[in-house]
Amino acid sequence: MPGPDPHDDTSRDYEQFEKEQLAQDRDATDVDTADVDDRTAQNLINDLIEADVVTPVPEDCVLVHEPSGTAFDSTTQLAVFHRGWTAGRDAHAEDE
Repeated sequence: MPGPDPHDDTSRDYEQFEKEQLAQDRDATDVDTADVDDRTAQNLINDLIEADVVTPVPEDCVLVHEPSGTAFDSTTQLAVFHRGWTAGRDAHAEDE
């Protein structure tokens, strides 16, 4: 009796589906960046400045996110970016 038809093998499809589901689950549990108000952003940025994660550049009116080298002129944009950046690094660390 012949073995299973290799063209009917769907195990790779199932593995891909499972990876996508895990990614969606991880995204659902990650930090929500849509709820950052000005006050929350300012508090976070002040903490990041004290921790030397963010450097203010007064002459250019920007804040530099040191780990990524990205400059922002808005504390809210920087706070949202940092939350997403941190969540992405945490997710990547879990994969290793």
